[in-house]
Amino acid sequence: MKQFIKIVILLIFLSACEKEETANTNIPNSMTVKSSPTYTVVVDQNIKYGEGLSHQTFNSASYSTIDLKLDIYKPANNTKKKPAILLIHGGGFTGGDKSDLNIVNLANYFASRGWVALSINYRLQSNKGTVPTEWIQYTQNSVPLLEQSQFLALYPAHRDAKAALRWLIANANQYNIDVNYITVGGGSAGAIIATTLGITNTIDFTNEISITNDPSLASTNLNSNNYTIKTILDFWGSGVAVTANNTIYGYNRYDPTDAPIMISHGTNDQTVPYTEALALRDNYTTTGVKYELYTLENRGHGPWDAIVNGKSLGELSFDFIVQQQNIIVE
Repeated sequence: MKQFIKIVILLIFLSACEKEETANTNIPNSMTVKSSPTYTVVVDQNIKYGEGLSHQTFNSASYSTIDLKLDIYKPANNTKKKPAILLIHGGGFTGGDKSDLNIVNLANYFASRGWVALSINYRLQSNKGTVPTEWIQYTQNSVPLLEQSQFLALYPAHRDAKAALRWLIANANQYNIDVNYITVGGGSAGAIIATTLGITNTIDFTNEISITNDPSLASTNLNSNNYTIKTILDFWGSGVAVTANNTIYGYNRYDPTDAPIMISHGTNDQTVPYTEALALRDNYTTTGVKYELYTLENRGHGPWDAIVNGKSLGELSFDFIVQQQNIIVE
């Protein structure tokens, strides 16, 4: 039996290596970006990417339909195909906005170097978005009472972020985006969402609710579901939503097809414990997918000003993306 287990582990490892190598070689070595801020950044604000329901109480018959909006940061006078990065603000699923200064700074950092960057809003706890029955049952049975409303907010937030990705795919030609080069990233709650997007399947957080029960789904480019995320930027987030999704539906979404991830996390984080970063690292070690863990010693939650080996988080992210996506730096 021990010998059999060793063989299975070896096969999984070899499969993961083969998957990663294939993913890298399939990306054409033609995408270029700039090493320093070169382009003037043009910002298009409050673009509607879909709609979502906001209930009086979770799943109540009384609801309104709200617009879901994003901002686009794009390099001016650049008609070449460009990589894209979808950025997601934090706020514990109870607050925050796409105009978060740290997210805006990151969007400008990448857009000035040749990316199209998108910063999105998504429904928060107060919006009480539609939640699948299975999520409600799991929450009632497994989540402390005082945390249940916040936990239920995870589902519509992720549903909205998936809708933003589909909008990106549907509008890629208009913004000269090459869909072979997509990164997702965020801080705190935004990092939880970004991590989930890069690990779960495209159908997750979408197909659990029918258009009959949630007619706003029809506004979210459901036919633009053919995309692959190539890299994840996780700033003090966790895999909590992946774990919940796995548990609720009996999935195992941690596998060799996951996107490579860069994890940055403070050891003194009292909001999202550093152990969450270690758990993600361990899952990636098991699957064999590439990861980088930047341990921010003695830092708490949200240290956007962190410097590691003389580099800012933006610079570390740049290095990670271009390496994993085989992008040429000029």
